[in-house]
Amino acid sequence: MRHRFPHFGPKKIRARLALDRPDLVWPAASTIGDILKREGLIAPRSRRRRAFHQGQIVAGADEPNGEWAIDFKGWFRTRDGERIDPLTVSDTASRYLIAARITPPTHDGVRAAMERVFNEVGLPDAIRSDNGAPFGSIGGGGLSRLSVWFLKLGIEPRYIPPSSPQDNGRHERMHRTMKAETARPPADTWMQQQVRFNIFRREYNEERPHEALGQTTPASHWRPPRRGLPAKLDEPWYDADHEVRRVRPDGTIKWRGEHVFIGEALRREPVGLAEHDRGGHVVRFCGRDLGLIDASGRFHRFAPPRWRLRSAAEPVKKVED
Repeated sequence: MRHRFPHFGPKKIRARLALDRPDLVWPAASTIGDILKREGLIAPRSRRRRAFHQGQIVAGADEPNGEWAIDFKGWFRTRDGERIDPLTVSDTASRYLIAARITPPTHDGVRAAMERVFNEVGLPDAIRSDNGAPFGSIGGGGLSRLSVWFLKLGIEPRYIPPSSPQDNGRHERMHRTMKAETARPPADTWMQQQVRFNIFRREYNEERPHEALGQTTPASHWRPPRRGLPAKLDEPWYDADHEVRRVRPDGTIKWRGEHVFIGEALRREPVGLAEHDRGGHVVRFCGRDLGLIDASGRFHRFAPPRWRLRSAAEPVKKVED
């Protein structure tokens, strides 16, 4: 039966056998699984070790550019059939829509778009996002190549808890308004669609009163950041109690004579290792804890701290803008 249906597991095999021969009493699915393993018909699955959680932080931003939010509004197609992926960036405190640009949902696409934004506008203190690519990853500290770049720019990546869009709720609410006013129905071409986004951004910032801002406009509260995009990025600096290792192109470092995998997002970057008071060494990059190398040389990755907009005890207020 396993050869006939190579993708069937023990439960499905048992059910299929019972259909063919209902007169027989078949063994339990767990016994069938043991038989399949004994006969070499099940390949063992490699399980990825869970990341260690670093807790949650309740924080938003009270001043403009203390935090921006970034995300892709769900993709759709223009009338000529071309796929559209709108990348949006907004200021958490003022609700100012900084960018709404059609961008490939890749590291290269987002980085190029953000370089343009940083050159035109400046740098925030932090950027809030979900955990998906290209913003985050399942690697050490949740970092992706994009968030590694943010850290080198002095921007703190803030990841919301998984499956918690309410912790980026201000940005998500703006998405609903943008979709209703620019994509129902979509434009004929991507260029015409981008023009719609440009018009929406101007009206949203300068003409549309926002209830959470006392029926004033986002533009009346926002101001450009003081920091600009630097011409050159300096390498991270670590205290004297850190041992510094450079991550190799394959994502490993040389540690105590062994190659330890840290993460490909950090390739060619220097990381600092500091002795932990409970044993092992904490691996850090630009002040972000990535994981712990234990005494046996195994790397235990840390999940990033999760940034909530409100505590679990606070009621969720419905805000219409």
